[in-house]
Amino acid sequence: MERWKDRVALVTGASAGIGAAVARALVQHGMKVVGCARSVDKIEKLAAECQSAGFPGTLIPYKCDVSNEEEILSMFSAIKTLHQGVDVCINNAGLARPEPLLNGKTEGWRTMIDVNVLAVSICTREAYQSMKERNVDDGHIININSILGHIYQCFNFAHFYCATKHAVTALTEGIRQELRELNSHIRVTSISPGGVETEFAYRLFDKDPHNSENLYAGRPCLSSGNISDAVLYVLGAPAHVQVHELIVRSTEEVL
Repeated sequence: MERWKDRVALVTGASAGIGAAVARALVQHGMKVVGCARSVDKIEKLAAECQSAGFPGTLIPYKCDVSNEEEILSMFSAIKTLHQGVDVCINNAGLARPEPLLNGKTEGWRTMIDVNVLAVSICTREAYQSMKERNVDDGHIININSILGHIYQCFNFAHFYCATKHAVTALTEGIRQELRELNSHIRVTSISPGGVETEFAYRLFDKDPHNSENLYAGRPCLSSGNISDAVLYVLGAPAHVQVHELIVRSTEEVL
């Protein structure tokens, strides 16, 4: 990780869960991390904690709703002005809505497409353009995917969410192919966690928290730190090594 010291990383969805754990880990390894979310209160608190701990890097909170392209573009413009540009892009922001395929609400489907698919694509495009403008040929794009991007066995309410994660799997491979065609050494990785105990399920079942508790209680789960460790492993691989797909499950997980 030494080569990433003082370089700039963008982490979307950095206010909680995996995003917060990743942002903290990167700051701990000396990176300048722009952590974005719709609300930055928790990121500001995390930034203060990192500073108090004496970590060598810096966490810069940035308010951005990644479902809004104009806000994403404004964020990349600000990063260019203040920090030259992005060297590492962690597309972590994602959400699910309990909207089945046969009777789900279009609004919920559209929200999942906007955040889980379009935001990943827009941030990837803008990160690549940032790297290209500065002749950065060793950057890294990491998509926080899901085990549901590789299998089809999931709860009925999650079928559309599952489809968006299959899209992330396809997008990651497409990015790899386009980078190879350009003879670029920028790497791209999909990290696909199994069950991770975060706020994710509580947001999914915001109208019935009891369902969230049952979901986590009924399965072995990873921690957010397990996924941030995976990010560090991927970023720390030698320059000639591309970890293209990394699936991280609990040892006891059946799914």
